[in-house]
Amino acid sequence: MSSRIKLTYHLKLFVGLTIYSWLLVGCCAVLQYHREKEYKAREFNSRLQVINGMILSDLARNGVIRIPNNTPRDLRVSIIDFNGNLIYDNTLDTVPGTSHLDREEIQEALEEGEGYAMRRHSQSTGQTYFYSAKMGSKYLVRTAVPYSVSLTRLLTADYAFLWLLVGAAIIMTFIGFFLTRRVGSHIKRLHEFAGKVERGERIVDVDPFPHDELGDISNHIVRLYAKWMQTADERDREHNRVLHEEQEKIRIKRQLTNNINHELKTPVASMQVCLETLIEHDDLSPEKRDEFVRRCYAANRRLQSMLADVSMLTRIEDGGATIERRPVDLKSVVDEVCTEYEAQAEAKGIRILNLVDSPVTVNGNMTLAFSTFRNLMDNAIAYSEASEISISVIAETDSDVTLRFADNGIGVPGEHLNRIFERFYRVDKGRSRQLGGTGLGLSIVRNAIQWHGGNIQALNRVNGGLEFIFTLRK
Repeated sequence: MSSRIKLTYHLKLFVGLTIYSWLLVGCCAVLQYHREKEYKAREFNSRLQVINGMILSDLARNGVIRIPNNTPRDLRVSIIDFNGNLIYDNTLDTVPGTSHLDREEIQEALEEGEGYAMRRHSQSTGQTYFYSAKMGSKYLVRTAVPYSVSLTRLLTADYAFLWLLVGAAIIMTFIGFFLTRRVGSHIKRLHEFAGKVERGERIVDVDPFPHDELGDISNHIVRLYAKWMQTADERDREHNRVLHEEQEKIRIKRQLTNNINHELKTPVASMQVCLETLIEHDDLSPEKRDEFVRRCYAANRRLQSMLADVSMLTRIEDGGATIERRPVDLKSVVDEVCTEYEAQAEAKGIRILNLVDSPVTVNGNMTLAFSTFRNLMDNAIAYSEASEISISVIAETDSDVTLRFADNGIGVPGEHLNRIFERFYRVDKGRSRQLGGTGLGLSIVRNAIQWHGGNIQALNRVNGGLEFIFTLRK
C-alpha cells in the first residue's frame, strides 16, 4: 500500500508560489517573444515596402520593371493584377496561371494597401519565403526573400530578455522560498501550539513570534490562551478550595456530632443514675436524697452550658453573615466582664487587672465580644492556678486593635499549646469535667475573633503563665 506524502504548509505555499511565478514569467516570455518577432517582421517588411514602392513608381512612370540596387541578392519580385493573375516573376521562366487572391499578403494589400506573410512555402519554386506586397494604381508588387541563415537570424527574437526573465524567476523562487519558510515557520509553531492546546498540555515559556501581522496574531492567541489557562487555574483552585472547605465543614460537623454525643453521655448518664436511684430507693435518707438531687442538678447545668456553647458555635459558623454588626466599645465590655468575675476571682485568690483605660471601638457584635472575654476569663480562673489576670491593649491602628489577655499561672505544656482551640480538647480531661467545663470555650473564642476579622494565638510566658494575643478589626 502506497503511503500518501503529506507536504508541510511551507512547501505547499512555496510550490504554489513557484508555479504561479514561473507561469507568470512564462506568459511574459511568450508574449515578449511573439511581440519581438512581430516587431522584427514589421521592420523587415518596411524595408521591403520601400523596394515595392520604388518598383511601382518606375512601373507607373516608365512602364519598365527595374529592381533597385542594394537589394537582397536572391530577391524575388512578382507583379500581380487585381484579379490575382501573376503577370511577372523574375525567378520563373513560365508564369503559372493560378490565382493569387488567396495569398495572405495579397488579401491584406488589397484591403489595407500593403501586407506581408511569414514563412510560406512556394509551390512554384519549392522554397520558403518572407512575402511583402504593396498595391499600386494598376498592379500589386510583391517582393519575397527566401529564408536563409541570415534572414532567420534577423527575424529571430532577442533571447537576452528571455534570459533576463528566467534569471528574475530564479531570484523570485529563492526569495519566495525564504518568505514562505518564514510564514511556514509561523504556521508550524501555531500548529504545534494548537496540538498542545488540544491535548490539554500546560504551555509555558513560549518564545514570542516575530513582530509582523501574523506574528502579532500568533502572540495574541498565545496571550489569550495564557489568560484562559490562568483563569482555569484560578477556577480550579477556587473550586478545590470550596470543595475542601465543604469537606472540612462536613468533617468538623461529623466530629462535632461525635464529640457532642460523647460529651453528652457523661451528664446524661449521671442524671440517669441519680434519677434511677431516687426512684428505686424510697428509703434513702434526706441527706443522700439531697446529694443525688444536687448531682442531677449539676449534670443538668453542665448539659445546658454545653448546649449553649454548641448553639453559639453553630450560630457563628453557619449564620456568620446574618449576625448583626454595630460599633462595640471594648472598654465597656472589658469593664463589665471584670466586674462580673471579680468576686469569683477573689474567692480563688486571683486579682484582675483591667489595663484598658481608654475607649476602643470596633465594628462587631456585642454578644460575641462578651462571649470572647467571658470564656477567656472562665478558662483562666478555672485552670490557670494564677494569682493575677491582666487585660491590656498592646497596639492600635486605624484598621485594627491588638489586645493581650494574660495570667501568671502554670501555663500549658508545649505539646498541647497548638490544640487548645479545638472543640472538646482538654489538657486535663478529668479536671476539666470536674470543674464543669464543656471543652468549647476556647473554640468559641477563636471563632468569635475570626468573625471579627482577626486572629488569635496562645503563648506561654517566659516568667510563667499563659497569654492570648488577639487582633480585632475596627
